[in-house]
Amino acid sequence: MYRIMLADDEGIVIDSMKFIIEKEFGEECEVEFAKTGRSVIELAERFRPDIAVMDIQMPGINGIEAMKEIRNFSGNTVFIVMSAYDKFDYAKEAISLGVMEYINKPMERTKIVSALRKAMQQIDRDRKKRSDDLLIKEKLENIEPIIENGLIYNILFQEHFDEDIDNYKAILGVGENYGYMMCVVCGDSQVGNHMTNAVGSSVRMSNHYAEVRDCLKEFFPCKVGAVMANKIAVLVPFGASSMDYNTRIELIDRGRELVRYLRKKVDISFRLGIGRVKILRQLNGSYEEALSALVATTGQVAHVDDLPIGCDYEKDYPVDLEKNLFDSVTRGDYDEAVMYAGNFADWMNEFDGTNLMAIRLKVLEFALRAEKVAYENGGMTYRFGSRDSYLPEIMSMNTTAELREWFLNKIMTACRNISSKRQERSKDTIESAKEFIADNFSGDLSLDDVSRVVNISPYYFSKLFKEATGKNFIEYLTDLRIERAKTLLLDSDLSMKEICAECGYQDPNYFSRTFKKNTGFTPTEYKEKKAAKD
Repeated sequence: MYRIMLADDEGIVIDSMKFIIEKEFGEECEVEFAKTGRSVIELAERFRPDIAVMDIQMPGINGIEAMKEIRNFSGNTVFIVMSAYDKFDYAKEAISLGVMEYINKPMERTKIVSALRKAMQQIDRDRKKRSDDLLIKEKLENIEPIIENGLIYNILFQEHFDEDIDNYKAILGVGENYGYMMCVVCGDSQVGNHMTNAVGSSVRMSNHYAEVRDCLKEFFPCKVGAVMANKIAVLVPFGASSMDYNTRIELIDRGRELVRYLRKKVDISFRLGIGRVKILRQLNGSYEEALSALVATTGQVAHVDDLPIGCDYEKDYPVDLEKNLFDSVTRGDYDEAVMYAGNFADWMNEFDGTNLMAIRLKVLEFALRAEKVAYENGGMTYRFGSRDSYLPEIMSMNTTAELREWFLNKIMTACRNISSKRQERSKDTIESAKEFIADNFSGDLSLDDVSRVVNISPYYFSKLFKEATGKNFIEYLTDLRIERAKTLLLDSDLSMKEICAECGYQDPNYFSRTFKKNTGFTPTEYKEKKAAKD
């Protein structure tokens, strides 16, 4: 159905237009008309036409001015202008208003029908686009909670690559590089610093999750995670690297309002913990602060900066640089860790290069911390007396250059140990697996058997084995068996059945098919061909 408004001060023109529309389009169109500029605007406000066929010269407000008014409140109306005046200025102004057709009077029936069909096609396209946009919006609203939870899960458990976070930000429309975490905790009631009946209230909160999520988004421009036990992790993007006092007070006040509102809305008691602003990739620390804030106080809303929790740093201390350094060490990323270590050494020298004792202590602290990471992540063996020379070494150094070199060497060694130990462990695992396969391939051998021997899950062993050998387990096992079969065919007097059994095949027919698939010959053809050459 198309709503068509006719605007002309001549009754005969309106009657002619109505006749043409009814004859050509029948019940597809609902037609109304007006004869003055003012009445056209009033009709358009009520009727909201899809198509407006406008005469320029009408009593009072002319057609051009009327279209300007209508465009203000009915932006989707398609205009068709008709006029007995073939004036360039009128046509130019009509075009600027987005008029689809400019038809001179007297109008031909075919031109009118053509213009209306063209307008209807435009309306159909616009309607389809709006429908598609609404469908996409509806789908996004359905999957948005899943995507938001994915972002929060990745951040909290550090199970992400940088591009993952960037993809989440793009999909969710997050432009900020900083944020803070909130922890929403529920229970039947609050006793001291904890909530009672965590299990039961978590079930109830899950049943009211949509309402709780909507409330959170009403109070904060946030991304909301799933219910975990009786808690919900909430990420609030923030446009700066820190939060000033006034903003923090406003945030706490808003949090108190939220807690009261949620209590009335879903009849569950809530507490809210709030962490510090951090870069998005380090928000797991902000969430831990939010939890700590709740433990450290009995208030319904607790911000970590209000409490004696955690560690404050002097203004210029490079907290992010320190975090990046040890993230790189943990990954065994040699080049990146050395770069961050060099940057940190430069910062110490620039900040207070004359305080050698402070630099010695920080260098020793970081070296020991990096080695602890290496012990935990590289499969190394800790030895109690392995570092007893460190303190005398750094105490004997009297320049920042010496301390810098010692520091970088320790960071490099820690990264190498993590990387090499992982490689060694993988290599030892694969060598053990290959040795076991070589000793047992003549029997009934499976991937599960081998993975059990090397004490690795079948899934991970299969991946590791393929990376190390270039073949999957079945391909590798088959190659061993076929090579053994070739040797036995040429250098032994065993029967085909005996060779088949020696190579781990129970079915001679299956053995023969496998042999031909891998060599291009049946076992008998292979033996005869070799004998003929000899």
